[in-house]
Amino acid sequence: MLIDALVLAGGRSSRLGSVAKAKLKYRNQTLLERTVAAVAGLRFTVVVGDTAEQALPVQILVTREDPPFGGPAAGIGAGLARLTAVDPIASDYTIVLACDMPNIGAAVPLLLSSLAKEDGLIDDGPTADTNGDGFIAVDSRHHLQPLAAAYRTTALLDAVARQQRVGSLSGLSVFQLIRGLSLSEITVPDEATSDVDTWADAEAWGIEHPPSGAV
Repeated sequence: MLIDALVLAGGRSSRLGSVAKAKLKYRNQTLLERTVAAVAGLRFTVVVGDTAEQALPVQILVTREDPPFGGPAAGIGAGLARLTAVDPIASDYTIVLACDMPNIGAAVPLLLSSLAKEDGLIDDGPTADTNGDGFIAVDSRHHLQPLAAAYRTTALLDAVARQQRVGSLSGLSVFQLIRGLSLSEITVPDEATSDVDTWADAEAWGIEHPPSGAV
């Protein structure tokens, strides 16, 4: 089974005073570095966004959404286009992650396990009922996490193509992009998808405001 990953790191971070979330450090790694590490070992990983001054593995692919800061749906479209340019043979699944969840590494194994069960690679009891479009993380409050999800790549490509036929991906929400997909919910620990949107969030994680001029 071929699995790729898209890591979205192109937001404006407006509620952080435009300090890039991707460069915030938690436990001696930037949030982007932690997210990329969470999907190490997959076929290809594409980071969509600004990777300047980031210590990423050399094999990581990089692109930008068009236009820059066009939003996560535009980021997904750009990431899929980059994957297609590298290898026109689509993977079976693409894991899509935002880069602002410090503990996303706790969710990725659960997504991968669900994919393996769905593909028949492991027999660990009945898998969630799915029509083949993938799996989406959900927390204890039943908040769906479309940027912590594993999508069947052909279904995600079709969703992008449908939107591009009628309009732009720029400014579109991910929920709008995937509204036609049938996704099985995978419960993950709340802290796995807890994100950093504000300085209050950062403080809760023990992330300090970087020194002036550091980012």
